[in-house]
Amino acid sequence: MQKEIIFLVEEAPEGGYTAKALGHCICTEADSVAKLKKRVQEATRCHFEAEEKPRYIRLRVVKDQVIPV
Repeated sequence: MQKEIIFLVEEAPEGGYTAKALGHCICTEADSVAKLKKRVQEATRCHFEAEEKPRYIRLRVVKDQVIPV
C-alpha cells in the first residue's frame, strides 16, 4: 500500500479545474476546487482495491504566470 497519491491540479482553459494523478491513469475535472476534491477522492477510491488504496491524496496546484522580460 502506498502512503499517498499525488495529483497535479491546473486551471482548465475553458474554466474549472483538471486533476491528473502522477504514475496512475486517473484524471478528473470540476467547476470548483471543492467539487474537484470530492471527485479526486471518488476517482481514487474507484481506481484502487481496498488493500491497495493510498492513505492520503496530495493536490499540487500548478499555475502558470507569464511576466514580461
